[in-house]
Amino acid sequence: MNPLHTPAAADGLAHARAEPAVTTAAPSAVDARLTSPRAERAASTPSMAPAGPKVAAPLPGAHPAEVDPTLVNPAPTDAATAGPIEDAAAHRAAPAAGSPALDGPALRQRMARRQQVLAATAATLKAELFGLDALIDRVVDAVRAWYLLPELIDRPVIVCLWGLTGTGKTQLARRLVQLLGFYDRFVEVQMDGFSHGGQGRDAIAGMLAQSAIDEGEPGVLLLDEFQRFRTIDRKGEDLAVKRYQDVWALLSDGRLSPALGVLDRIEMELAYHQHQQAQASAEAANALLELETEEERRKDQARRAQRQQSPYHLSAWDARDIQQALKLRESVTEIMRWTPAEVCERLTAFRADPRAWGTDHSKLLILVTGNLDEMYQGVAKRVQDCDTEADVFHRFTQRLSSIDVKAALAKRFKPEQVARLGNQHLVFPSLTRQAYERLIAHACEAQLAGVRERLGLRVQLTPALRAALYQNAVFPVQGTRPVFSTVHAVLGPSLVQGAIWALEQAQAQSVPVAPTADGHGAASLELDVSADSKRLVLRLRASGAAPDAVLAEHQLPLHLELDQLRKRAQPDFRTLLAVHEAGHGLAYALLNRCPPTEVRINVASFQGGYASYTPRVAESRRMARDEVCVTLAGRAAEQWVFGADAVSTGAEQDLATATEQAARYHRHWAMGAQLSRVDVSHEADQHLNTEVAPSNAAIEATLQAEFARAQRLLAEAREPFQRLVRALLAHGFVDAAQFAATTGLDLPAPQDALEPWAAAWQAFEAGAVQAC
Repeated sequence: MNPLHTPAAADGLAHARAEPAVTTAAPSAVDARLTSPRAERAASTPSMAPAGPKVAAPLPGAHPAEVDPTLVNPAPTDAATAGPIEDAAAHRAAPAAGSPALDGPALRQRMARRQQVLAATAATLKAELFGLDALIDRVVDAVRAWYLLPELIDRPVIVCLWGLTGTGKTQLARRLVQLLGFYDRFVEVQMDGFSHGGQGRDAIAGMLAQSAIDEGEPGVLLLDEFQRFRTIDRKGEDLAVKRYQDVWALLSDGRLSPALGVLDRIEMELAYHQHQQAQASAEAANALLELETEEERRKDQARRAQRQQSPYHLSAWDARDIQQALKLRESVTEIMRWTPAEVCERLTAFRADPRAWGTDHSKLLILVTGNLDEMYQGVAKRVQDCDTEADVFHRFTQRLSSIDVKAALAKRFKPEQVARLGNQHLVFPSLTRQAYERLIAHACEAQLAGVRERLGLRVQLTPALRAALYQNAVFPVQGTRPVFSTVHAVLGPSLVQGAIWALEQAQAQSVPVAPTADGHGAASLELDVSADSKRLVLRLRASGAAPDAVLAEHQLPLHLELDQLRKRAQPDFRTLLAVHEAGHGLAYALLNRCPPTEVRINVASFQGGYASYTPRVAESRRMARDEVCVTLAGRAAEQWVFGADAVSTGAEQDLATATEQAARYHRHWAMGAQLSRVDVSHEADQHLNTEVAPSNAAIEATLQAEFARAQRLLAEAREPFQRLVRALLAHGFVDAAQFAATTGLDLPAPQDALEPWAAAWQAFEAGAVQAC
């Protein structure tokens, strides 16, 4: 996941604070460790973690300028310098099994400290992850009980995070673990099977055993890319999945059954090797007896004594299996040195104590992340769409709920497996335009700050250049990755060249780069974009004047591919698009008394234009006819403006869509003369009216009537139509906020308005009778 970071403080997580106790600033690395359950135990109890605990890798996809190394692997910090947090000795250990519980005051103090950490964590996440404030609050609330009072947790807390790629799911999960101080007890599993190199790791239990997560104690397990772990295919048939089968037990109650089968196999292998060793010893003894003289026997025994013997009695794989099955702290190499007798002794002792067989991970926080394409009704596949406004995708994804998640999961997993994922399904909305603009501003600032800090040169971007970056960087379905790529590609090389040019010009004109004592006279570099979007305009300005005086100007080539694709150079084609899409957009506005979501002709992702509308949850008979009318209004506008012989082939898809809508009107929705559902069928148990042909005439009649109605609507709104076409030719698009002002229409209805069924019911109750 690409992170949405804001600049990290120079001292890692330890932001400057002056308050003595309660603070809302982000917790430092030491704060987080001291206020976590493991740190509280460590204050009074020696660490029982195995040697060489696993260190989490840096966050993948993070730009070097976006992630401070101390955020990834916080360096140990002395408590005295960590800010106003209580000394580590004051943090008492969370009681282990069988130990006395914390008394009331101590427990309240611990919970108060952790409440502060949760509040600071939420604030930090909101500052770093743009546009996710409400979702971050829900995530923090979901883990609150687990973090504040883990003693009450008797089964894993499962929080599922679903969203489109690049929306920050994995980044939020990793950052949450860091801020809560659990990065040393954190296991991340890539559910596509490539976790930790993907070699010989078919069980999650083995990864947990190798981690610093103690049995029966809190820890965090991240199951990333969970959608790739599907257990049924597209036809609903079972898929053979061998890896990570213990995940379902972990998701159920966190308790894993003992691997007694592994122990049986090891015992069989030991018996076999002992048999082989005995056979070899017997053969060597027999060979010794066959020697004729005592001298020969002594020499043979001496030769045998000089032979090198391996210090290891077990293979690495068997030693690892024993380590995991018996939950041992000894290293694999140490276990490899055990003799068969020692191994048998350990196995016998383990089998004699059934209480030690199972493994308890009931206090885990399990974070599940993934992207369920089935949930997005095809939206997730529109990876090439760089034209649809980000807010349109955001509004669509914001409506998704846990019901949509479960329906999508049911296409990949068995019902009982879906149930084990629980009900805490949080859907990440795609980013809004505002969030993308903040992200672009931050990414740009990271580049400009480097020039400012190293060269002392202030650099500013004009609003026009920021807008151009947005238009060329944002692919709403792809999230943040294209943004960082575009900002780096546009500013990276040009900023270096521009800075060198600005410094040379400032030196030639004897203008200081650093500000003078009174704050005046310092040179600054302004970056702008030319009107044709083909050149980056550099302006060297001197501060102190109003407006700042331009000392020199220079231009560099600028490659904004999407801008060039959007500019249809052929005026006839551009005019055709404007007239056609204006017909759709205006007809929709007139019939629904609300603006379309967007009308656009400067499209980069395909050759054409579009008018988009807010989907409705239900449609009336009137609304169904209006939909056919709007779909045909593009062809009606072409015929009205250009004449019947000049209409284009561009309405082919419109005609197909309108025909489908009219067919459903008559055949499926019973809104025409027939009440039965009409359709073709090849199944004996489908009870349909299969007389399809008689409805063809009704479909054509509906299309002709709605086409004529579209022509009348446009003719009666000639002035708004002309205004809309002129705006499209000039700017390439008109969005919902601009539509009423552009056309001069009064459009008071909300975009998701339905048939006034509630008012009709009230009228019915009052005694009114509707026409049938």
